[in-house]
Amino acid sequence: MASHTFWKGYLKLSLVTCPVTMRPATSEADKVRFHVLNAKTGNRVISRYVDAETGKPVDEDDEVKGYPVDEDGKHVLLEGEEIEAVALESTHTLDIDMFVPSDSAPWVYYDKPHYLVPSDPVGEEAFAVIREAMASTGTVGISRLVLYRRERAVLLEPRGKGIVLWTLRYGDEVRPEKDYFGKIDSDKVEPESMKLVKELIDKKTVPWDPDMVSDPVQEKLLDIISAKKKKRERPATAKTKAGEKPSNVVNIMDALRKSVASEKRSKAR
Repeated sequence: MASHTFWKGYLKLSLVTCPVTMRPATSEADKVRFHVLNAKTGNRVISRYVDAETGKPVDEDDEVKGYPVDEDGKHVLLEGEEIEAVALESTHTLDIDMFVPSDSAPWVYYDKPHYLVPSDPVGEEAFAVIREAMASTGTVGISRLVLYRRERAVLLEPRGKGIVLWTLRYGDEVRPEKDYFGKIDSDKVEPESMKLVKELIDKKTVPWDPDMVSDPVQEKLLDIISAKKKKRERPATAKTKAGEKPSNVVNIMDALRKSVASEKRSKAR
């Protein structure tokens, strides 16, 4: 079932404009969530901002944003009007500023996906032209939009009859992979090892299925909740030995040969 409209506005490319709506491509609506309760009364616990020095609650009208400038606790205060002054002029227009090759944006910048569709039959032609032009040129659009209370860079990717809009992480949020991968020994692997691993991969390759990313923890939690609601015995859960670790692989070739042989036996059964 499609979710309710999350954002409504206009997709714009130069003088071409069309009305669009956007919905999140993912949902956490079915995720198990808990309330924090007072164990003595069973009542819900609410959170409030309190003054770090006096411990007294702070009224909402007295809350302001401050940027720390030193370790002594001094801050530069910013008023709401000052923050709004640097925001986008329009929060309802998705103006495509530029295009980049579709394979040039590193995956690590991709954040949350959303489905973008035309909201009016009159604008479907303009929407389709923009979508198909990106698809045929192998490009994706880059724009900016206010989402989740923040101004964000977004990427527009043609997908079937629609467009997938990805919010992008900010540059200072992404760590360079060379800082981590650069320390890995780059010696070439043995050809025989490569052959055995490729054979193992081939035997374990199956079609993609969404069930591969199901959440077993959530399913077990729902079983426990259901049992508590019905006041019956809690279902048993699998236990693992504390501190249990996989044994060290002494000889990688022996391990690979045993793995391939095991997969062959499994296939035969």
